[in-house]
Formats: sequence, C-alpha cells, structure tokens
Amino acid sequence: MTGFSDLGYARVDTDRESRQGLPEVVYGPGKRPEEITGIVTELLARSTGPVLVTRVEPEVAAAVRVPGGDYDETARLLVWRPAEQRDFRLCVATAGTSDWPVAAEADAVASAIGLRTHVVRDVGVAGIHRLLAASEDLEKADAVVVVAGMEGALASAIGGLVSCPVIAVPTSTGYGASLEGVTALLAMLTSCAAGLTVVNIDSGFSAAMAAHRLATVSRR
Repeated sequence: MTGFSDLGYARVDTDRESRQGLPEVVYGPGKRPEEITGIVTELLARSTGPVLVTRVEPEVAAAVRVPGGDYDETARLLVWRPAEQRDFRLCVATAGTSDWPVAAEADAVASAIGLRTHVVRDVGVAGIHRLLAASEDLEKADAVVVVAGMEGALASAIGGLVSCPVIAVPTSTGYGASLEGVTALLAMLTSCAAGLTVVNIDSGFSAAMAAHRLATVSRR
C-alpha cells in the first residue's frame, strides 16, 4: 500500500483523506485538461469526500471530461461530490468589491468542503459604520475570513471585535505602494489584534482550508 497512485504525470495522494479528512485538492494552473481529467477520475475512485480543482479558467473547465462536476466561474473552482454541511459557521468578510474574486474562492471552497458560509461584502474601514452594522453577523461566526487589499486594516478591525479565530487574506488590490498585496500582507502579520492567522496573497483557498482544520479539531 503506497498511499498514492502513479499516473506518470502525477502521483495522486490517495491517502490524504484518511490523514486530513479531505481528498487531495488539485491546483489547476499548468495542468492540461486531460491531466486534470485523469487526476480527478482517480480521486473520485479512491476517496469518498469532495473533489476540488482550483484556479481553473473557463476554457479549461469546459474541456475536463469528468461527469457530475460543477463549475463556479467567479471562484474558478470545479467541484465534484460537495460535502454535507457541518455545524461550523464561517463568515467571509471583504473590505471592498474589488476583493470579491478572492473572497469568492474562499466562500466556494469552504462551502464545497462542508462549512456553513455567510458573506459580508464591502465593509472596509474607509466607512467603519458599514463594518459596525455587520457586527452581529461577525459575532455569530465560529471563524471569520477577512479579505482585504490596500493597507489591509480590516483584519485588525475585525480582530478587535470578535473572539473567534480570524483568518486574514491579503489581496493584490490597490495602487502602487500596495505592492500587489505585500503591504496588506505585512500589515496583517504585524497587526495589534493578537492571534490573527495570515495566509498568502490572494489565496482564498488557503483561508478556507485553515477554517476546515479548525472545524475538524472542534469536532474532536
């Protein structure tokens, strides 16, 4: 028992589900449609949970020949066998409308793997009253994913309002000195709101997976 299937072009981790509660998630960029087709087919045959392919452009998604998949164009996500919802409430909050594509990935991935998601859009600190108006939604959450570009201040603001885990996602939204998300990343890493988890720039997927780990531990 090797724990993986060697397809020649990929070694599919068929043991991932038993270790982490989910099958291996496929990263789409750089893979040909026929390679994605082969990997997804193997994962569906060798696991029972949801099978996901991230960052898939529409023309590639259309060329993947595996029946039963659903495609979310905004999130660029292909999903087979989405999980039943668990009793874990994840709020996804965005600073601005321009941050939505990253937040959409976090929301779609989290929903596909069984988390109960609720989205709060456009509550950036340039209009702090918008955030305060959403405080009840934030307080009900078991975890909050905060998606923000520019100076990334929304993560600190929400981190100071809620007691649950906060997962911050810096985005590449903003003008020159935002440095394509580096400014938001550094701001989130140096936040005075203690205990924030910070993931990579534009990685809504990573935020959803961090929430999955929290949900898995909370069920023990």
